[in-house]
Amino acid sequence: MATTTIGITYIIILVACFLSSSSDIGVESFGINYGQVANNLPEPEKVLTLLTTLRITKTRIYDTNPDILRSFANSNMDLIVTVENEILSQLDDPQAASQWVSTRILPYLPETKITGIQVGNEVFTDDDTTLIQHLVPAVINIHNALTKAGYSNIQVSTPSSLAVLDESYPPSAGTFKAEISTIMYQFLNFLSTTKTPFWINAYPYFAYKDEPDQIPLDYVLFNPNSGMVDPNTKLRYDNMLYAMVDAVYFAIAKMGFKGIEVRVSETGWPSKGDVDEAGATPQNAATYNRNLLRRQMANEGTPLNPRMRLEVYLFALFNEDLKPGPTSERNYGLFQPDESMTYNVGFSALATTSSSSSPSSSSSSSASFSLASHATHTKVVHTGYHQSFMCWMFVYWVISALYV
Repeated sequence: MATTTIGITYIIILVACFLSSSSDIGVESFGINYGQVANNLPEPEKVLTLLTTLRITKTRIYDTNPDILRSFANSNMDLIVTVENEILSQLDDPQAASQWVSTRILPYLPETKITGIQVGNEVFTDDDTTLIQHLVPAVINIHNALTKAGYSNIQVSTPSSLAVLDESYPPSAGTFKAEISTIMYQFLNFLSTTKTPFWINAYPYFAYKDEPDQIPLDYVLFNPNSGMVDPNTKLRYDNMLYAMVDAVYFAIAKMGFKGIEVRVSETGWPSKGDVDEAGATPQNAATYNRNLLRRQMANEGTPLNPRMRLEVYLFALFNEDLKPGPTSERNYGLFQPDESMTYNVGFSALATTSSSSSPSSSSSSSASFSLASHATHTKVVHTGYHQSFMCWMFVYWVISALYV
């Protein structure tokens, strides 16, 4: 049955109350990806209103869509834009890069808060292997053009898939693939010089989908579990995302660099998939995103860098009906195109130690994981929750009435 307009309104109020009640601790390390591979999405003005209602202040788009850049002007939204892979080869010419900055970026500054430019997407592992040769020159040229225009504060980087790693388990074994080592060194040198983060697209879902009988579901969903211990560092990991991030940190260190921050440019979980896409359910998607958001509210770091909060951009804001590939690709959105929520990510995630989820795999042949019940689980409690208790109870009653 379709969600009523009143139902949609109250769901949005629910999430707004959730984020508002945590305003004293902030969610500065949380953003969301705003993809547009669809023919039925709301106008950018409505998207900005939705994001503002949810108290989300960071988003990333996959191009430099002028309608979005204009619509987001004079707002409090930090925006990361992207150079499409298709034009990357043109930008290793300094003059072409300067022209791109002059036409695609400068007309919208400073009214639109463009804080970063991602040069391509997963270029190191793209099917077009010629793109990688253009990456570092394009990054340098765009940075130089921004600096010349007085905007050296805009960070220039590129997001990579986890496939850039030759080894990722255990995290301390993290190493980059040998075939990209020369260009990766050049790229890391740029990041180190400009103090710019290394961005990684990290999806525990893919690992679980490929080996659902080997990887415990609770471990990938951030649910309580016994986790794993890196035999080399003795660091304990209770979720796969943090292990993935730390594997990248170790790979960077093995290239001779220190002090480069690793951030997650994409992570998420699909709410629907094909028959061979294990774990792609609304329940698992809701659990992953609720637990991830709770970790973000706690400003957590990874075991290797516990005092540096991990910045994460969730994928994605909307389901995108024109994305190619398996069914899961079109079902990562928190929201449907009509702005109704795909699943509830609100009150229940904070009312209990962990949200309801599908049970973990009953057995595992991997010695790397222990499936024994974890005896204790520390629940994060914030003062702000008590201050907004009445708001929560009212909206929770509405949600219960709508979705029983």
